[in-house]
Formats: sequence, C-alpha cells, structure tokens
Amino acid sequence: MIKRLWTSKRFWLISLATLMAGGVAVFAACYSYIRGLDVSKLNQPLPEATLVLDKNGKPAAQLSSSKIDPVPISQMPKVLTDAVVAVEDRRFYEHTGIDLQSIFRAVARDVMRGSYSEGASTITQQLARNLFLNADKTLGRKLREAAYAIKIDTTYSKDEILEMYLNSIYFGEGSWGVQGAARTYFNKNVQDLTLPEAAVLAALPKAPSLYSPFQDEAHALERRNTVLVLMRDEGKITPQAYESAKAAPIGVMKSDKSNDLKGKYPAYVDAVISEAVRLYGFTEEQLLTGGLRITTELDPTVQNAVTEVYKDDSLFPESKPDQLIQSGAVIVDQRTGGIRALAGGRGESVFRGFSHATQLKRQPGSTFKPIVVYGPALEQGYQPFSTLYDGPLNIEGYQPQDWDHQSRGQVTMQEAIVSSWNVPAVWLLHEVGIDRGLQFAKSLGITLPAQDRQLGIALGGLSEGVSPLQMAQGFSAFAAKGNYHEAHTITKIETSTGHLLIQAAPQSVQVMKPETAYAMTSMLQVAVREGTGKNASMNRPVAGKSGTTQLPQTKEFEGISSGSAKDAWFVGYTPELTAAVWVGYDRTDKTHYLTTSGGAVPAVLFREMMGRALAQAPVVLFDMPVVGAEEPADKPEKESGKGPDKGPGKGPDKKPDKGPDNKPDKGPGKEHGNGKGKD
Repeated sequence: MIKRLWTSKRFWLISLATLMAGGVAVFAACYSYIRGLDVSKLNQPLPEATLVLDKNGKPAAQLSSSKIDPVPISQMPKVLTDAVVAVEDRRFYEHTGIDLQSIFRAVARDVMRGSYSEGASTITQQLARNLFLNADKTLGRKLREAAYAIKIDTTYSKDEILEMYLNSIYFGEGSWGVQGAARTYFNKNVQDLTLPEAAVLAALPKAPSLYSPFQDEAHALERRNTVLVLMRDEGKITPQAYESAKAAPIGVMKSDKSNDLKGKYPAYVDAVISEAVRLYGFTEEQLLTGGLRITTELDPTVQNAVTEVYKDDSLFPESKPDQLIQSGAVIVDQRTGGIRALAGGRGESVFRGFSHATQLKRQPGSTFKPIVVYGPALEQGYQPFSTLYDGPLNIEGYQPQDWDHQSRGQVTMQEAIVSSWNVPAVWLLHEVGIDRGLQFAKSLGITLPAQDRQLGIALGGLSEGVSPLQMAQGFSAFAAKGNYHEAHTITKIETSTGHLLIQAAPQSVQVMKPETAYAMTSMLQVAVREGTGKNASMNRPVAGKSGTTQLPQTKEFEGISSGSAKDAWFVGYTPELTAAVWVGYDRTDKTHYLTTSGGAVPAVLFREMMGRALAQAPVVLFDMPVVGAEEPADKPEKESGKGPDKGPGKGPDKKPDKGPDNKPDKGPGKEHGNGKGKD
C-alpha cells in the first residue's frame, strides 16, 4: 500500500501542488511584509548645520544638533566611494539589497567552522541595521534586516543609499560620517581626500578602534594597503596608482579644533538663537537643522578682544573656592544698534546656558542716574552747571544720604555726577517728576514695573533690575547724539541656497535732543577723567559711569565692611562703541560678596576690552559742540505738590568736597526698590 502511494503519480502532483502553494504563500507573506515596512525615515534629510556669519559675511560659528555634517555624494571623491564599495560590498551595484552569493558563502563558512558570524551584510543591510534595528545576533533580526534592505533597495537609487550610508556610519575617534572622519584624521574636508587617505577611511567602519591610525599606525597601514589591493583587483585603480598609494605614508594628523566653527562664540550664538525665536518665529530645531545662513552684527575683532579679557583671571578678584565671581558684558555699535560682542559669563560655557549679558537682572546702582535722572533733567532744560540741592532730605519718609554723610548745600549737576552724590540725584528726580524719569527710561528700552514708581530708582533701586544688554542699549543713545537703535544681533537670515527669509530693518528713533546727548557725554567724560570712573580711562575719549549696589540690609550681613557690595557695574562709550559690564556673585550671601577693590573691576574690564578692540582704530574725538556755556534764565518747574522738605538754598552755598574714588555712595533703604546705588 505504502509502496503504491510513493509510486503514485497523483501523490507527487498533490505534494508538488502543496509545496508550490506553500511557497506562494510564503512569498506572498514576505512580499506583504516587505511592502508594509516603513522606510520613510530615510526621506528625511540629514540635519544640515546652520552657519552664523559675522558682519563681514564670513563664517563665524556653526549651529548643529547633529553629530553628523552631511555631504552629498557628488562632493565625495570617487576614490573614496570606490574604496568603501571594494572593501564593504563589492557587488553593491549588482544585488537587490541582499547578496545571496555572499550569504551562501557565509553559511558554508559557518557550517565548516561550527560557529555563527556576522558576515555577508551588504552596505544596504548595514544602513538598515543602523537606522531601524538593534545589533543583537539572532536569526529573526537578520531576517528583518534583509527585509528592510530589500525595501530600501527598491525605494532608493544605489547612489542615494551609498550617500546615506557614508553620512551615517561611525569611523572611530568620535567621528560620525565621512566629513567628520576627514576632519578628525586628516584635518581637511572630505572632497580634498587623496587615494591613500580615502583608503584609510574605508578601512575603518569594519573595526574603528582596531584600525584607528591614532591607536596602532602599523595595523592601520596594513589595513589601508589591503583596501588598495581590493581596489586594484576590482579595477578601480591602476597598478601604478596602487604602487604610488601603497608607498605613501599614512599621513594622519589630529584635527585642529581651533579651526572648528562648532561651539565658537557660545554666548553670541545663544543670543542669535533667542532673537530668531523671539522676533522672527523660528523654532530652535529649525535653527539647528535647517542649514540656514544667519548674517549677524558680530565683529570678530571685538568679540575676540572680549573673549581674551574674560579668559584672564588676573583681571578679576579672587573668587571663593565654591563659587566663581561672575561677570557679563555687552558691546554695541551705537550707530546701528548692532551687538558687536558678548561675554555671557566666566568659566566653561554650555549650549543655551544662562547668559550674564542678556538674561541677568540686577540693580544697576549709580549707572542708572543718567538714564532716569540726569537725562530727563537735561531734556527739561537743566544744564551741567545747574545747581542741585545736597543736604538733609526727607521726602515722605525717604531719606537718602551721600557716602560721606556730609552736606554740601548745593552742587552742580556735573559735580554730582563726578562724585556720584546720591542726595542731588534723588532731589532732582523729585523735581523733574518720577513719571518723566520712567518715560525717559522707557524711551531707552527700559520699561520698569509699577512697583518701581518711587524715588529709589534715582539710585538704581529697582525691583527686578536690568541686564548689561539693556544698560548698553540705553547708554548708546547718548553716544549716538540722541538716536536710539534697538540692540540686535541679526541682520538677515537666508536658506543655504541664498533665498532671503528675513531682512532686519532696525529703525532709528530720536529719543532726546542732540543737546541733551552732548551735555551727558561731556559730563560723563569728566566722570571718567576725574571721578569714580577713572579706572576706565584710556588713550582715547571715554564717557561713562560706574555703579555698585549695597549688600542687603539684613541681619545676615551685619558687621560686614560698608565698602562691600553685591553688584558692580560700569557702563560707558567711546566715539565708536558702547559697553556695559557687570560683576558679582550669582548667589550673594555672608561669605560671597564683592569687597571695595571689586567695585573697580568693571571699569578695568571695560578699559581692557575696548583698548584691545580698538587697538588698530585711529583715535577720534566725540562729534559734539561745546555745551553748557550759558546758564538758563529759568529752571523747569517741578511737578506740582511734590516739594521736598529741604530744597536748594537750605544748605550752605559751597562747592562739594571731592570724595575718594573708591568710597561708596550709601543709599539707604531695603534691597529692592529703595535706591541703594553706590560707587
């Protein structure tokens, strides 16, 4: 019976039909599975780095969220692609994603050896594994890998697959993609690689650490020559080219990191990103991966000067072991509002870290007097020689004092600025009106909250504080003859192909009379030559104002020297540039504060930065007429119903005594809102 069954024609026909049906079912299932695979991830272009250009249109920094700098295959030398194909997948242009011949050879080899190896993976399979699968050595993963490889091969051209592969694989030493590898091993761009260099890179993906020329040059050289042999045997290079390349030294060199645009000018780049997001609606991802070209106001000469100064620890007071004395600085071109340089802080910077130049909010001390007191007073008709009251003062319980606790009776505005007296500033703000002071500050880009409508703002006593950027922006209007330009970093944003997306159009607004700006510049020049800003003096005209703020008047700080401070500032300008500098601890407490000597530091930093930035610039004078030649017949009237208990004429009519430059102005009041600015 069984014998008849085996010899029955019908049995074989049924068996064949069953096998064919099973084969068709398996094929259909495989086809359906492969067709259903999603490889759309490959359609997404690799992140392209955005370039930040300086004011001259030259690359200054590179933004990227990716470890890969993608390069199109058209920019890769043919010797590189030929080398990679020769060593990794010589039948790459012939198979359909999986190489059955190689698979059969690998299986036979495994059977002979009695072990399982990873061999026979094509370039397409490696790409599939890198992007879609894990690295476990199981039959199921290998089958999925093969399925993905077939789907990729039917979806993309061979050159597209090779380009994606070369831009995504690891070459060792922290380098991903051929561009990164070319920079790491040969300090050049991929398109400049020679034949022997291309062979070195092609040798690496199989075992990057094993064949790294930095780890074992002899082994790397042997592997490179193996690649050259394969290229010769495949007819990709001539025997003569082979001999020449084989005789060449390996020629690797460490990448010169100083030429790398990644991570350069971090504080400035962070400001560019913030501005693009805040003003123009870009997302951070678009900026990091969109391949944009952002032209900025960055001046490398000025920025490098700032960077050098902030790396010089000898210019800063000695910090406590557990906390670094911090600082932030901004330099603006007053003619345009363009931010030329930023110092976001001291020490190691991190991407999108806190910036002491743009994000810091601290009380500005006496540097705020020109913005909220003397500027609006000059606008209302006061002059540098106008006399101001300097005596006992009590305005609704607010009793400011000068640093020496003495009264001069009357002083000129010029004298009040030079010695940074507090009483005249508070009295004058009361005379011109707090609202006028607030409005003038607002015109300079500093809008204060409602709780700051009090006389303490005359001495920089603010509830929230201001940033160095705001202070530089405000003073720049004095330097620009009364013209206000909003400080900005970006001039235009384009695509990598040159399509214009954003063209900044900063407006110039006349916020004060030119005579007001001239008078302020004249007085602030004297403050630098003769007053509390002496440390900012240099071999060119400088106008500016120093300022410090007292430690909080709490029990924690009892017994600490009156010369100590929480914050120290200098804001000033030359005919070319305006700068603001802040120095202090991030966290001020009974063991972390500035001493008397620390108050002079911002002026020294200003002098050092400006001196280096303008070292090659000719010395020019401020373009301004002589002001203050005549005394006005009438002073402006104060706001009605706001007279102080003491006023001009109540004290002795004498010139003010000049206080020592390092003595602080002592403004009474609490930490916030009551004006405790001092120099």
